[in-house]
Amino acid sequence: MADVHPEHAQLQADRIYLGWQYLLLHPDPGPPPKRPSPGEEPAAGPDPVLAESDRRERMQDDMLNQPVRLFRGFALVLSVLLLIVAVAGYLDWSFAIVGLVAAGGVAAICTYALMQGDKAVRYRALEQQARDQRRRQERDKELFKAQEEHARRYREWQESKDRHDRQLSWYAVAVPDEIDRIDVAGGTLPGWSALITLLGATRLYSGGHLTVLDLSEGAIAKDLIELARKGGDDPLVWVLPVDLPKLDLGATLKPEAFADVLAHVVSVSEEHRTTRDLSFDNAILERVLEVLGENATISQVTAALRALAQVGDPRDDLRFGLLTATQLERIGTLFGRGVSDRVVIERAWALESQLRKLETLGTEAVRLPPARLRVVSMDRQAGVFGNRVLGTYVATALTHILRQSPASDRPWYHTIIVAGADKLRGDVLDRLMDACETSRTGLVLTYRSLTPTVRERLGRGHAAVAFMRLGNAEDARVASEHVGTEHRLELAQLTETISASLPGLNGGYTSTVSQVDDERELRDESEADLAEDITESTEWGRTADKISEKERVLQRSREFLVEPHELQQLPTTSVIVTDATATGRRVRLADANPAILTFPKTTLGQLEDVRESAPALDPQGADGEEKPPPNLGPPSPRLDWRKGRA
Repeated sequence: MADVHPEHAQLQADRIYLGWQYLLLHPDPGPPPKRPSPGEEPAAGPDPVLAESDRRERMQDDMLNQPVRLFRGFALVLSVLLLIVAVAGYLDWSFAIVGLVAAGGVAAICTYALMQGDKAVRYRALEQQARDQRRRQERDKELFKAQEEHARRYREWQESKDRHDRQLSWYAVAVPDEIDRIDVAGGTLPGWSALITLLGATRLYSGGHLTVLDLSEGAIAKDLIELARKGGDDPLVWVLPVDLPKLDLGATLKPEAFADVLAHVVSVSEEHRTTRDLSFDNAILERVLEVLGENATISQVTAALRALAQVGDPRDDLRFGLLTATQLERIGTLFGRGVSDRVVIERAWALESQLRKLETLGTEAVRLPPARLRVVSMDRQAGVFGNRVLGTYVATALTHILRQSPASDRPWYHTIIVAGADKLRGDVLDRLMDACETSRTGLVLTYRSLTPTVRERLGRGHAAVAFMRLGNAEDARVASEHVGTEHRLELAQLTETISASLPGLNGGYTSTVSQVDDERELRDESEADLAEDITESTEWGRTADKISEKERVLQRSREFLVEPHELQQLPTTSVIVTDATATGRRVRLADANPAILTFPKTTLGQLEDVRESAPALDPQGADGEEKPPPNLGPPSPRLDWRKGRA
């Protein structure tokens, strides 16, 4: 595969990044092939078996020739005796000569026979040496061929090893900005923190704006806030209800829209209320706001409701300037007397008791400088019901502001993240979804559990769905049916190891709107480096060195099917992303750990893009012929992550 590492520094503004997918396109080739050694071959000397056979043949020949040698010796001794006796005169020379000739002939015949035997033995020895020489030559040829084969296999192994060592291991998992919404089901607070930090950082560093409504009470956007500061922005953070006086959200709404917002806030504690009940509350609030006029505050509304419900002494509200005598008189005549009077009194009393929690809203509003990151959070030490009221107000007010805003030219330029959206009523979520879709505002909703309200809306419309760890067995079953149990996903060992060692979220948010300075320090955004900023300013990045060291060691992975018991034990930062494409619905497993962005083998290109671009980057095909690159269409707008600009 061609080298695609230049793609590392490309951040695409038209993609929403949700994590990284672990995959090794080239498997580890293992150890290098073993070099053939002459020591592994038979010894270069004579064959021991053949040498032993020759020795036995020599012994056999010696045994067979032993009588001939004895007979030859006897003939020689007889010849010597005959000569001695003839010389001594005891034997006639004629007889002696005959005896000498006979004995010498026998000795000569025996000697000739022994010489022929020795010659045969020497011939066999020479033949054996020739055979040994031929075997040595054949072994040398085989060794040479084995070494040539080893050299070829080693070159192939080296190429495979180089491809394995150079290849990317983490590919970006992103969805196009054509989708309207991302629904995240399940997960833990650290997992949400990782996902929101990654998603928010990539949106901010691509020049966008981000609003986070944190209903989780877990301070999951702390790392994102620090990262935004490091990148050159001064985020605005509201911690409600402490910062409620400085929250001016909804202050510019018209009375009709303001009444609608307040009516939805009141309905937060009444899950089974009908549209008729909601419209009844809205009618009461609209008439009250008509009496109070434009720019009416929540405290004035609650004072008018107390007067309408006949609660307390209205003279106190007159003395504090919340109502005028004329307004008090008109409020008393808003509804006729009769049977419906009791209904109006009861609803006015209920409205006043719940809107009282918003009385300080915008009472100390100041001019706030612009910020690309805004975080509205709930104080975990406040009451649960009060936080639900505040969260519903912020979500509903945002909805009306979006409905009054023109559609953006760039999708997801403004992104809203609602963490813990399952704490909002279904109709509140529906209105927020519709407003974001019409204004082309990106919307990310995270749900801790899959309640019936959430199941009805999960993935509805043109939305991508992401599943994180689902502890509840029923939620895991619903999620597995949504994804499909036939999908086999690959999980990196690094993800399991790091997730097991992740600490919990400590501390909470620190309000910034109470310390706003109009002359805030201007920072040089041109030197912003996303990878470096993640390393320096986030808890994930501060452990990047340790994670990177483990990433070099833990390169194994395992496969699993999308089954309920697997979803219940997913690692903390694992995200199963499902979205619809032109070729069908695709399912991918990602790791949302922001520190993976700092790994040397991480790319911001998706796996499909890398596979498609690899042939185009290699100008020669398999047959060695020059081939033109394929037509990949017009390039997507790309941003340099090191500067956060196009």
